[in-house]
Amino acid sequence: QVQLVESGGGLVQAGGSLRLSCAASGRTFSSYVMGWFRQAPGKEREFVAAITWSGGSTYYADSVKGRFTISRDNAKNTVYLRMNSLKPEDTAVYYCAADWDPASYYDEYEYDYWGQGTQVTVSS
Repeated sequence: QVQLVESGGGLVQAGGSLRLSCAASGRTFSSYVMGWFRQAPGKEREFVAAITWSGGSTYYADSVKGRFTISRDNAKNTVYLRMNSLKPEDTAVYYCAADWDPASYYDEYEYDYWGQGTQVTVSS
């Protein structure tokens, strides 16, 4: 069982930066693939980024590639999402997710554990 708690969201102007954190409980955190997803008002939840258990491989949605960076610190049971050059269309609730072995890093239904989400609002 893994419990996830996101933090770091807030209001930022376009072009600004934020770093989201997701703290996980459980001693097996380092065994899990971690992902970030987001859901904008009136839209379906979408994949943002994912990172393998070792941090050796990362995956990004095309819309955030080059602007966002996912990383993890297994000693701290925490995964991060650094977001630079933010745009108003990045406004959404951001969710952290975990799964031991998802068949697809990009598919939200492959992740068993979810945080409660943190709001990111980018003003123009």
